[in-house]
Amino acid sequence: MTIGKSPLGDNRRSDTAAPGSAPTMSGSSAIGRRRPPVPASFQPPAEAVPAAAPLPTIGRILASARIDAALTVDQVSSATRVRVPIVHAIEEDDYSRCGGDFYARGHIRAIARYVGVDGDALVARYDAEHGGAPSSARPAQIFEAERIRTERRRPNWTAAMVAAIVAVVALIGFNLASGRGAGHAEKVASTPLPSRKASAPVTVRPTPPATPRTESPIAAAPADRVTVKLVAQNGDSWVSAIDSQGNTLFQKNLQSGEDQTFTDPRKIRLVLGNAGAVHLYVNGKDLGPAGPDGQVVRLTYTPGDPEAA
Repeated sequence: MTIGKSPLGDNRRSDTAAPGSAPTMSGSSAIGRRRPPVPASFQPPAEAVPAAAPLPTIGRILASARIDAALTVDQVSSATRVRVPIVHAIEEDDYSRCGGDFYARGHIRAIARYVGVDGDALVARYDAEHGGAPSSARPAQIFEAERIRTERRRPNWTAAMVAAIVAVVALIGFNLASGRGAGHAEKVASTPLPSRKASAPVTVRPTPPATPRTESPIAAAPADRVTVKLVAQNGDSWVSAIDSQGNTLFQKNLQSGEDQTFTDPRKIRLVLGNAGAVHLYVNGKDLGPAGPDGQVVRLTYTPGDPEAA
């Protein structure tokens, strides 16, 4: 009786490892222990990836550079003309006190240059963090707005009112002074000066008689006009002569030895700065000196002056 080979027996023999060879697993065992495939979308957990260190802020960079340079905030403020509170605010990344992006860029660049940091790089970073670089027309717009604000200031009414009050007070004072001077002049003119006639009789002497004082170039003055002659005999005197129409006939110094004659149909007004130095002849009559030495007198004469004694 012939016994045939069993297929299972062949399989068992094929699974038996040869001496010295590495053990092998059957097909069913290998399939049971195979590692599952890794999905393509698999990512390692976030804790496994090391996080990058954050970059220091602009304010931190400036503050660190200032400290490394052994500088104080007051020194930085004095050198850059940036006020101390603004320097503190920039180092804390607070740019609200700068007055706008235009001024913030200028402050950052000035502080960075002084503490030894690249200011252009920090300004570029500031632009990237705050909306980009400014346009070329922005500085002009800022200054134009400042000029418009200046032109729209309200007028200073207080100064105008003070100036108006001062002008009114000055005008009132001038009018009072003019009225007082005019009244004094009329009072002086209304009082006729006494005629200076010789009180003692003239003694006849062998010598030739002296020429009487009443004889003058205006002794035959017309009766319908007023004629005044001034002769500076004892010094100089300032003289002002005005006719009835208000016209100035003479207004300057009358030197010693000089004379002036004035005539008018109605009236002549005189102001003499040194009455004692001026000799008066009015309507052909010798009135002598106009007054004491150094005295200022105001005189007014008409065709009937002086009255006959």
